[in-house]
Amino acid sequence: MSQLRDKDHGCEWDKEQTFKSIAPFTIEEAYEVADAIERENSTDLKEELGDLLLQVVFLSQIAKEEELFSFDDVAKTISEKLVRRHPYVFSDKKIHSLDEQVNQWEEIKQKERSIKNQEGILEGIAKNLPSLQRSQKIQKRVSNVGFDWPDTKGVFEKIKEELRELEEAVESNNKESIQEEIGDFFMIITNLSEKLGVDSEEALRKSNVKFEKRFNYIEKELEKDNLKVSEMDLDELNTLWDDSKKLR
Repeated sequence: MSQLRDKDHGCEWDKEQTFKSIAPFTIEEAYEVADAIERENSTDLKEELGDLLLQVVFLSQIAKEEELFSFDDVAKTISEKLVRRHPYVFSDKKIHSLDEQVNQWEEIKQKERSIKNQEGILEGIAKNLPSLQRSQKIQKRVSNVGFDWPDTKGVFEKIKEELRELEEAVESNNKESIQEEIGDFFMIITNLSEKLGVDSEEALRKSNVKFEKRFNYIEKELEKDNLKVSEMDLDELNTLWDDSKKLR
């Protein structure tokens, strides 16, 4: 990467890149890693991990040129963090439960935020995370300090309330209110996800994949008779949809 960024003999595209221009590629590569894992394709995973590693190397090289830090500094920082966040393993060694480790992990992270002057409960949550993932992180943070329903019963009641408010917004045909109520509905669903130990982003991703498979089945079945989805009525499509549910 140092050679690619060389002012005199490097690659013109690589030389032009900055932190901001590389950031979108870093996000894209992380998603491609997740996709390879989802598809259980180890060959693709190996390649995508290399692509993701390249992003770290690329950004570290830019930082080195700007005399901010180096790749070695990055590796050292994460190593120190892992040791600091796992005292039961590296320093105060003792048998511990998963709950004990999680609780101490959160305490240590809170201390780290204090050192960074991130005093607010919600400070430090990346603003460019996917919205469902960020919402769930917000719910987890406030839940850890007691701002949450004690069980799922309260959450389900809130879901019903938000659904009623969404219906009212739709009836009023107020687009701004509809958008707001849909957002509120998504947020309470992520609260339920957090409470049930479900990753809302992963759950929706899997549902998207499932929907695609079932819809592809409908298209392929119709193609056998030279038909298109747009030519069928809803009852006929629903019959095929029910058939697609038998697929694994």
